[in-house]
Amino acid sequence: MTQVKIVDSENAKENKKGPTTFSRNNPFQAEVLKNVNINGDGSSKETRHLELSLKGSDLSYIPGDALGVVPSNDPELVASLLEEMKWNPEEEVIINKQGDTLPLKIALTSHFEITLLSKKIVQQAAPFTDNEVLHNLILVENADQLKEYCYGRDLLDMLREFGPWKASTQEIVSLLRKMTPRLYSIASSIAAHPDEVHLTIGAVRYNAHSRDRKGVCSVQVAERAQEGSTIPVFIQPNKHFHLPESDKDIIMVGPGTGIAPFRSFIEERAVTRAAGKTWLFFGDQHEACDFLYRDELEQYQKEGVLTKLDTAFSRDTEQKVYVQHKMLENSKELFQWLENGAIFYVCGDKQRMAKDVNDALIQVIEKEGNMTRESAEEHLNQLQKQGQYQRDVY
Repeated sequence: MTQVKIVDSENAKENKKGPTTFSRNNPFQAEVLKNVNINGDGSSKETRHLELSLKGSDLSYIPGDALGVVPSNDPELVASLLEEMKWNPEEEVIINKQGDTLPLKIALTSHFEITLLSKKIVQQAAPFTDNEVLHNLILVENADQLKEYCYGRDLLDMLREFGPWKASTQEIVSLLRKMTPRLYSIASSIAAHPDEVHLTIGAVRYNAHSRDRKGVCSVQVAERAQEGSTIPVFIQPNKHFHLPESDKDIIMVGPGTGIAPFRSFIEERAVTRAAGKTWLFFGDQHEACDFLYRDELEQYQKEGVLTKLDTAFSRDTEQKVYVQHKMLENSKELFQWLENGAIFYVCGDKQRMAKDVNDALIQVIEKEGNMTRESAEEHLNQLQKQGQYQRDVY
């Protein structure tokens, strides 16, 4: 696949002065060293463990930081768009305000976001068609229906459903937003793996509105990031999610791919021989096929690097058990660790898991601290302000 690197003027000046500084605007092409599915047979999930080389980049990171990955769109989706609109893949299109151009196929592959549909795109597309359904959809009184329509649909859906179109290729392309990098919690310690960065990425695949859909970056990694190929990356520091001094105890709650930063934390503490205790809560669907990094974690437990490991596998029991249930089972000890100054971390799903963990934490404080619900909530707010409760949720 052709790779196009667009360097902004600021970076171009920087490059003339001295060594290249890799950043969001000028990502480093990191070689894929390893790409394996770490779910076992029988799992409904596909989680990729990715190892990338940072050799020659001068990039560095600390546990808790994220890696920005600049993705490219699925070639099949790009081909479907070109076919639907009878577009010429070689046609030059303007891609930014500066007037830079790219061949259409490359622009749709590497530069523009084509898998997300926004209200703004639908509204701006309306003048280019006489389709009554679309013109009705964008009326002010139909704002809720428009929002619902956009959810789970993409550019191809809109172009298929609301034609025929009386717009030039450029007019349609001008509606699109620039591709945004995807941020992933780093799953390694650079002290343990010099010149490398590791990621834990769940491949997103689902069917919606009678079409199979793919997560832009996650499925690119799963299907196209072969060993020896390169991926454009940059480091995204995370000031509000990091390891404390080595003598502090840490409690980590990271089900599923939320394990990523905690693998980094544990590796770092193994290398630095930190004095602080570590307690990990991990959960997923099935122990037999979804216990990510099981061998590593059990080895760290044997060596004493990981003090406690509590797991919850929701589909292995009649009644679903999640990480928050394991927290409540251990409420007395959990509260004791917090009272002794342990830092509490949670990483993963923002919509449900993080809320449930937050609620469980309030229950633990309320019960073991003999407080009212209101006082427990206030106590947790204080812990957050002091940096004793840190969240990396998405």
